[in-house]
Order: sequence, then C-alpha cells, then structure tokens
Amino acid sequence: MTTPTTSRTNHPKPLRLNLFAFGVGHHKAAWRAKDSRVDDLGDITYWEELAQISERGTLDAMFLADGQSVTASAMQDGPLWYLEPVTTLSAVARATEHIGLVTTVSASFWTPYHAARMLGSLDHISGGRVGFNVVTSMFDAEAQNHGMQALPGHAERYARAAEFIDAVRGLWGSWPASSVLADRDGSYVDPETVHSIDHHGEHFRVAGPLNVPSPPQGEPVLFQAGASDQGRNLAARYAEGIYAVAYDLPAAQEYRWDVRRRVAEAGRDPDAVAIMPGLVTYVGSTMEEARAKQAELDALLPAEESLRQLSVFVGQDTSGWELDAPVPQLPPLEEFTGPQGRYATILRIIETERPTVRQLLGRLAAGGGHCTMVGTPESIADEIERWLDEGGADGFNLMPPSLPAGIEDFVEHVVPELRRRGRFRTAYEGTTLRSHLTEQQPRLSESLG
Repeated sequence: MTTPTTSRTNHPKPLRLNLFAFGVGHHKAAWRAKDSRVDDLGDITYWEELAQISERGTLDAMFLADGQSVTASAMQDGPLWYLEPVTTLSAVARATEHIGLVTTVSASFWTPYHAARMLGSLDHISGGRVGFNVVTSMFDAEAQNHGMQALPGHAERYARAAEFIDAVRGLWGSWPASSVLADRDGSYVDPETVHSIDHHGEHFRVAGPLNVPSPPQGEPVLFQAGASDQGRNLAARYAEGIYAVAYDLPAAQEYRWDVRRRVAEAGRDPDAVAIMPGLVTYVGSTMEEARAKQAELDALLPAEESLRQLSVFVGQDTSGWELDAPVPQLPPLEEFTGPQGRYATILRIIETERPTVRQLLGRLAAGGGHCTMVGTPESIADEIERWLDEGGADGFNLMPPSLPAGIEDFVEHVVPELRRRGRFRTAYEGTTLRSHLTEQQPRLSESLG
C-alpha cells in the first residue's frame, strides 16, 4: 500500500484541535496527585473552566466521552463518568461563546427521536455549536442497564448505528425553522412545510415530525471513532470529523489513507472530513522538565490496578504477568473479539518497542497508546507539523494527562507557537462548530495513493 503524499505550498495546512475532557486527565494516576481537582468533578464550574481555557486557545471544540455502566473494580482505579454529558454541555454553552461542544451518543441505547430532540435543543441553546460522536458502545455491562443481556453482534450494532443516523437526520429536517411564522394574527407555523418522516427500518420505527424546529446548523456536526472495518465505513458515509487512535505516524498515515479512500468511494469529498488522532502532550520549557512531568505522574501508578485494566483491553487475565519480563504473546487482531482499536494499538506498541510489561503499563497509562509527545513547545509544534504535512492527521483530539494543568500548558505555550507558524487561528472567524472546522480549508494537493 502507498501512503498519501502531500505537496508543500506557500499555504501551510491549517490545524484542527479539540479538547477531550476526561475526569482530571487521561493519565490513570492523575487523580492521585495531591493537587488534583478530583473533588470538583461534580461541580459544573470545573467543566466550564476547562471549556473557557480551551476557548482562550481558540480550540475548535470540547469533547465529552460517555459510558453506560460502572463496575466496583473500575471505580477503585479512578473516576470514569460523573455528570451526564448533554446536561453538562448545556451549562457549558451558557459559560462560553465560541467553542464547539461535542457529546457522545450511543446508537445502541438511544432512540433517534430522543437524540434528535436533545441535540437539536442543545444546538439552539448554544447558537449552533454542537457536535455528536456516534458510538455503538463496548461492554455487555452497558447493555444490561438497558434491558439486554448482552450487546448485539458487531455487524448488527453498526447497521443499527447507520439507521440511527439516517433517522436522526430525517427528524432534524422534518420541522424547518423557516416554517415558524409567529404571525400573531394568523398561524404560528406554516403547516405545509412540516412533515412526518415515517421511518420504518429494521431497528427503528419513527413517525415524526420532531417537536423542535431544525437546529441553527441544520444538523449538528457528526463525529465518529470506529477503528473496525464497519466503523470506518460508517465514518466514510457520514462523519465530518473522525477521532482516531494512532500510536505513531505510520499508523496514522495508514488509517487516514484508508478512511479518505472510503470517503471518496462513498461519493464524498475527503478534504471535508477532519481526521483527528488522539494526542497526549507533556509540555516543558526544557525536555528535562517535560520528562519530569511525565515521570511524576507515572510514579503514582499502582501496578496491580493497571494490570487489571490491561486485562480488559487484551481480553485475558494479566494479573500473573511478570512486570519486568517481556509482554507475553497475544493473539493476532483477527482473532480478538473485543474492541479492536485499542487492541490494535497495543499490538503495535509491542511490535515496535518490545517493552517489558512494566514499560507497557507506563506507555498505556496516559491515553491508552495514543500518540504521546514529550518536549518543549517548539519540539511539539515541530512534530504536529510533521504529522500534518506528511498525511497523518488533519488535527488532533487533545488528551491532556492532567487537567486543567495539561490543557493550560498546551494553550499557553504550544498554541502561541503554532500561531506563530501560521498553523492555527488567532481568533474565531465563524459562530458555529461547522464553521470552525471548515474555515481556512487546506489548499494542499493530496493524493489518495
């Protein structure tokens, strides 16, 4: 396979950035630090503060992941979920003016009408700043909270997700905002322009119309994060932004090339889809300072709990693995039945770095194998530019190891360097999330390979 090439011109490729806000940071031991904000997770002002810092850096969006279950063992490891994302972002919308607000929606558990109504309302509340990341969910424990014994099979979940998206989009078009006349001497709405959708599919039956006028953006921006074949096809058909897992530049190039090919085959413009791998950064004024920040968090990591988490990712008991021995042989990706994105990343780390078990735990502690950059603002900007110019990314889903410190470091030190190089906006040009993602479109000529 030939990876994409990029022709350099006098117009630097612009960068897309959003904050993936998770707990008090993506490092599994971040909450254990004496100065962590773990006691503030139920305080809405904490989440508003994260969004305001990101907005100060003119980031495209703040993204909240979500899960539908929690286990006693997971709760011992640190915080997972606390406030429900749509509710949280409704408050954050009132505390910010420009930054996009992206929530996770499970097509396996939500119904199209419920999703369309809540997301459409949030788009109105925020003035058109909403995006939604469609997932199919991962664990049977989640299904058991929604009246099922187990999740449906992989192919069925993705078929349901495609139908879910079609129905949601149909609902957003069923009551055009332009039909609201508010004629005090006549009608409130022109009934000729409001219509049912009469969706009758394999997974959903939805009559419509929606009881919320169409959102300011027409449709909130759709994100997707599938790594499997079905996930990539779903993203190619629908997504405007794709969250990816890429341990290194070759992995990122391969993923981006493949997805852009699928987007083109689906009859869409690949340049209209922003592919954003996760990025963990440790920023210091010197390399030594950055490495010290990483080591400080790594030192707080309990090995036993980390091994238990690794068991989830690799689908087998790792509690007896010797910490300072090489990682035992794992089954190939095609034989693995669990979530494939994280597992593929672990296999790549093992193949590339040949780590001991202890080293693997440290590598996974922050971001679970996503790209990690440790260095100065200049060296991190250099590497970001390399990923952009060599076809590995259109932007990044920032995953700070600690919050709020990690995003403050990035906004205060890396963003100014990226701006100096003409890679990132100095101010918002538009008012909606979609406008943030489409402004200053790349003028670089790229080959699909």
